[in-house]
Amino acid sequence: MRVLVIEDQVELGDDIADGLRDQGIGADVAYDGADGIQKALLNRYDVVVLDRDLPKVHGDAVCAALVGGAFEARILMLTAATSVGDRVEGLNLGADDYLTKPFAFEELLARLHALARRAPASAPVAVRGDLVLDRARRRASRAGRPLSLTRKEIGILEVLLVADGAVVSAEELLERVWDEHADPFSRTVTVTLARLRRKLGQPDPIETLVGVGYRLR
Repeated sequence: MRVLVIEDQVELGDDIADGLRDQGIGADVAYDGADGIQKALLNRYDVVVLDRDLPKVHGDAVCAALVGGAFEARILMLTAATSVGDRVEGLNLGADDYLTKPFAFEELLARLHALARRAPASAPVAVRGDLVLDRARRRASRAGRPLSLTRKEIGILEVLLVADGAVVSAEELLERVWDEHADPFSRTVTVTLARLRRKLGQPDPIETLVGVGYRLR
């Protein structure tokens, strides 16, 4: 999963992003509405955490701009307002969920996972051959054997499973599993894939297409 956090309170935005990264979720941060729209349109995200009261471009306008375009990410709107009217108004703008401040990070995380499972072409359990990934519980198995995978290894496996045999480039894996701060010239993807392959065992279910990318057999 990759998440964009649009929050003008720098410390809060950074804390949310750091917490998500600790959970193995790729997270980028924008501190105003204009930068948020630019990042949302430039990159592919599963969920956008959107503060409603933003400078430069108000959160309502950001939500309307994203919902009005060909934007597939789910939107979780944050606000300090607690009235039912405010929540209804936010949902009527096109937000998929609403969370009032202050909130527990565990609740935010649970809502993000729930929204990601509602994304287009998304299923709670991804299966290909004898590989099974429970996306909600972040548990994987092969031929009924539980796999002990790191969060990044699960992230790569999830992207490959969702692709359902289509080729996924190393650049796309880096974008979907890490975040905008990942070094595109590093061997991060290669090293993580090698570890994942060892844990998956033989026969190797991941096929490498030199110069193109990877896919599940």
